[in-house]
Amino acid sequence: MTDYANKLATLDAPKGRSLTQDALRRLTRNKAAVVSIFLLLAIVLIAFIGPYFLPWSYSQVDWTAIRKPPDFDKGHFFGTDQNGRDMLARVLQGTQMSIIVAAVATVVSVSIGVVYGAIAGYFGGRVDAVMMRIVDIMYALPYILFVIILVVMFGRNPVLLFVGIGAIEWLTMARIVRGQTLSLKEKEFVEAAKAGGAKPWTIIMRHIVPNLTGPVVIYATLTIPEIIIAESFLSYLGLGVQEPQTSLGTLISFGAPVAEVLPWMLLAPAAVLVTMLLCLTYIGDGLRDALDPKDR
Repeated sequence: MTDYANKLATLDAPKGRSLTQDALRRLTRNKAAVVSIFLLLAIVLIAFIGPYFLPWSYSQVDWTAIRKPPDFDKGHFFGTDQNGRDMLARVLQGTQMSIIVAAVATVVSVSIGVVYGAIAGYFGGRVDAVMMRIVDIMYALPYILFVIILVVMFGRNPVLLFVGIGAIEWLTMARIVRGQTLSLKEKEFVEAAKAGGAKPWTIIMRHIVPNLTGPVVIYATLTIPEIIIAESFLSYLGLGVQEPQTSLGTLISFGAPVAEVLPWMLLAPAAVLVTMLLCLTYIGDGLRDALDPKDR
């Protein structure tokens, strides 16, 4: 019996899986999400690296090929626009701009929404009521009006556009975080932190916010398509990115009026935009399923 006990003691205990490993395992089983991740990464890499391998820049004019369809001999793989600029180079530059807008605006909206919603949910009472009424008032204001006011006051600044879109998209995030915080603040680990003398701000940042990772990541992934569409809509109206820079929304706005005679000007940016939105939607659905606490 002693030898048998010694052998058991020398055996390694079976290793368990963490919640992160379980989530990754469920995510890798979602084929649509995995394909979307690789496709989106490919689009991002091509958008930022591809321009260095093209014979034409996004602002360079080819006076011998104005309004021409795709021509592989001259290096215009997606054709040219009304000004003789290479459409492939402009689509890649527009994709860069749309991705940057989405990334910066998402960081802004998540940062504001998480902190605002966590404070409102943790303190509750009158603080929660006042903070949520502010959110309701901002919901009632059309975001397009807010962006127009910013453009009129500060000019057509792309950075201002990023911040302006992010400063509007945080409202829904704040509501989601506030609802999750109302549930989390009643948990045992929060009560233990209070009993240990932790201050409210410490409890919010060290105990509540880290436990909001799942819902925040899921909603942030689903927010990116909304921001891309918002930027494209503003650029379509002429309030977004301006020449000589471009975005997918700007390219679509230029291609839509001439779609019958110059279809490549509309099809190329529209195809990239739709592909990105579909990929982000599938990734968001995959993360939602992978991080769902009911599946743990």
